[in-house]
Amino acid sequence: MTVKWEGVMPAVTTKFTDDDTLDLVNFKKNIDAQLAAGVHGIILGGTLGEASTLTKQEKETLVIETLKIVDGKVPVIINIAEQSTKEAIAVAKSAEAVGANGLMLLPPMRYKASDYETVVYFKEIAKNTSLPIMIYNNPVDYKIEVTLDMFEELLTLDNIQAVKESTRDITNITRLKNKFGERLKILCGVDTLALESIAAGANGWVAGLVDAYPEETVAIYKLVKAGNIDDALPIYRWFMPLLELDISPQLVQNIKLAEVATGIGTENVRAPRLPLQGEERRRVLAIIDQAMKTRPVLPDYKNL
Repeated sequence: MTVKWEGVMPAVTTKFTDDDTLDLVNFKKNIDAQLAAGVHGIILGGTLGEASTLTKQEKETLVIETLKIVDGKVPVIINIAEQSTKEAIAVAKSAEAVGANGLMLLPPMRYKASDYETVVYFKEIAKNTSLPIMIYNNPVDYKIEVTLDMFEELLTLDNIQAVKESTRDITNITRLKNKFGERLKILCGVDTLALESIAAGANGWVAGLVDAYPEETVAIYKLVKAGNIDDALPIYRWFMPLLELDISPQLVQNIKLAEVATGIGTENVRAPRLPLQGEERRRVLAIIDQAMKTRPVLPDYKNL
């Protein structure tokens, strides 16, 4: 399946049973809800997917099961976040072997690589797979920025095609568009900047709160793309307190609580993460409760 690198692509959470094994029943329930809402792809194994706690076999199982669930309706993309180039290449080859449609690449983990080292890392992975690739550019969390000069070198490889833009600088979208046009597709990677990013020309949105609110997320994207900003803004303003739950070290716990509220997930996380406690739990639940009480009626966004 061709990956178009556009639209809403949920960075889905991984569901766990009470016994800390993969909960494929609730996982399927959530993916089905995403598909029904009209998402354009599924991304596995990101931060929200708790990838750092998953075994190699669990990652392969998630890819295989997701491919079965989506049944060719949307592409399935897996994230790669490894400590060594050798292991990253191995994960890429494994993902391709089990049928993944694309890759999202983080820079080297636990080592602040130089610009040169980062470019070589990405290029070595790209040379060892035929899968299309989206670079994850998040200098805020991962301390490495992929600059325009670095992208110019990376784009000499045809299968490097997109960027998950998480610099928090909206103007970077315009810089990227000015320099690379449609050669580099841009997907917003920060929930709280999504409407602005799409209006500025981003091709899509790698979303987090979509895991709990898929219809609202796709509605915002489609309304903005259709030029209906006035209809998108009230939904976005309602959504903002929830979207801010994504920019937190506890984003996984936050979003899983929201999934419980909307009936398409559970609160189970994998240690060392633990469910929220005390005042922070009460604060997050209050935000979710308020959102559920005031959840907007959506326009017929699917037919835009």
